Amino acid sequence: MLSAAQQMSPTGQRPSADLPSRDARLVYRSGKVGVTAGVAPGFVQGNLAILPEKLASSFHRFCQLNPKPCPIIGMSEVGDPRIPALGVDLDLRTDLPRYRIWRDGKLVEEPTDIMAHWRDDLVAFVLGCSFSFEEALIADGLKIRHIEEKRNVPMYRTNVPCASAGPFAGQLVVSMRPFKPADAIRAIQITTRFPAVHGAPVHFDKPEMIGIKDISKPDYGDAVSIQPDEVPVFWACGVTPQSVILQSRPDFAITHAPGHMLVTDVRNSEFSIQ
Repeated sequence: MLSAAQQMSPTGQRPSADLPSRDARLVYRSGKVGVTAGVAPGFVQGNLAILPEKLASSFHRFCQLNPKPCPIIGMSEVGDPRIPALGVDLDLRTDLPRYRIWRDGKLVEEPTDIMAHWRDDLVAFVLGCSFSFEEALIADGLKIRHIEEKRNVPMYRTNVPCASAGPFAGQLVVSMRPFKPADAIRAIQITTRFPAVHGAPVHFDKPEMIGIKDISKPDYGDAVSIQPDEVPVFWACGVTPQSVILQSRPDFAITHAPGHMLVTDVRNSEFSIQ
């Protein structure tokens, strides 16, 4: 488990309460639902995976073995729904717009809070999200298609196996953004600076080579338009644990609903490598 010191933000500073990221969490806590792409620009967003303590060590090892799809940016103490280093007044039970409840590997519910499902033996993992590096892409003049079209980012299950750990095994999930070739090269260069939020792409062009049969039909999120002069670029995705849950079938797990992330008080710049 990570100590309290290890859960500090990269700068070691605990953030202020007067932040747009906290405002966003309070809106979601009130029950508003919506994808978080473009919300609170400048602040890190995270994928969520919550598991019983008996499985936490194996999942932690799974993340260590698969850092591209599962970069850990925060981890709770057992039974504690807070990770103070990630946000002032942050409550993992209420502060995401939508969650998913899994039992024996089956999706059984998608509530807007998990108060009724929280248990004293649960451990929460927050994993880096590709929404965080989109700010840097936009700042460089690159257009993000799903933001332009007001949709959730398209995500796909692949045939690329993850390294297994204990009961956790499965295939990589990727998110996709289309770019013209020159812009794709620039996107690769930019996202390489953000290894804590998936980093550089894992594949581009030829989706069939990673097992994607129809790019117009994502497994998660929404389809977006791809122009004839564009190539699809694929990044490792924090929805990968949900694919793993389908295969590994833990008796109980909670995740975020794809595209409905935890908005933290950590700034994207803190995770950038110059």
